[in-house]
Amino acid sequence: MSEPRVTIKDVAARAGVSRAAVSLAFNEKPGVSDATRARILRAARSLGWQPNRSARALARQGVGAIGLAIRRPARQLGLEPFYMEFISGLESVVSDHSGALLLRLVKSVDEEIGLQSRWWRTGQIVGSVLVDFREHDPRGPVLARLGLPAVAVGHPSLTRPFPSLWTDDATAVGEAVRYLAALGHTAIARVGGAPELGHTAIRRAAFTAAMGELGLGAGQQRDTDFSGESGARATRSLLTTVRRPTAVIYDNDLMAVAGLSVAAEMGLRVPADLSLLAWDDSQLCRLTHPALSAMSHDIHAFGADVARTLYDILKGQRVTARPVPTPTLTPRGSTAAPCATGTARGRSDTPQCY
Repeated sequence: MSEPRVTIKDVAARAGVSRAAVSLAFNEKPGVSDATRARILRAARSLGWQPNRSARALARQGVGAIGLAIRRPARQLGLEPFYMEFISGLESVVSDHSGALLLRLVKSVDEEIGLQSRWWRTGQIVGSVLVDFREHDPRGPVLARLGLPAVAVGHPSLTRPFPSLWTDDATAVGEAVRYLAALGHTAIARVGGAPELGHTAIRRAAFTAAMGELGLGAGQQRDTDFSGESGARATRSLLTTVRRPTAVIYDNDLMAVAGLSVAAEMGLRVPADLSLLAWDDSQLCRLTHPALSAMSHDIHAFGADVARTLYDILKGQRVTARPVPTPTLTPRGSTAAPCATGTARGRSDTPQCY
């Protein structure tokens, strides 16, 4: 059971003053003595209470900052198309509300909890967008007790008690596997993201389930940190196994582009020898040769939807968890029916495609 939320009434009772006096003290207005103001501030600190700055900010025609903390290295974030598009979508709505987006990169979940708490207690933000949820994520209980208004990006099973928006990754993974199987691929692999993230676990389980339903075994999977370098290493690992996959699904576009380079490095033709399927469908997918097939979704619109939902919360509207449109398959030149039969490489009895 969550702790009861501290209110201005509790602070007034602790300090032995009226609620109006508490309001005057925190807004630095005349009407209370310095000694009384100090007593009120001590009472508020002892109870962990801060005034509802989100309501005050909205009363000033929506002015206020939205917080976003991301656990990624700065260099990697700059190369990752998903977050660039997502942040662009957030900013498009925040700017319409005459607000600002306060972005910070953090190294751990504990650092983020401290940062979000400090932002909220000091009035630097009116609310936050929370991303990259893990199973049993500690942010929910801690930040909810503070009264921080927030929208979570992730499946509801990971993000409670905050309302969330999410993509149905399990359905999308199933569609990707069935598409490749329909082309004739039986050796399908997946290069996933960080294993501790909730959406990575959902995609991993969905891949295993889809492969099993099609009678293709468990399939090979590799975990990464989403970077191009780790995507390349994972691809090399897969392509040097005894049963080399003829198709690989990637958890983001950056790793798929890296996989395309590794295929060329190893003398494999895409898609004749190896089919590659990316995720997110940023501009990168259309700049490669061949262009990358991808599971597509509108990330800019996703970010904008998240921001609008947070502003609905700040206006006092009731918000519930809901999915955004599921990623859909966009076939391009990097996927086709497999040309070779069997699992051996470079054998004279292996048919070739021209």
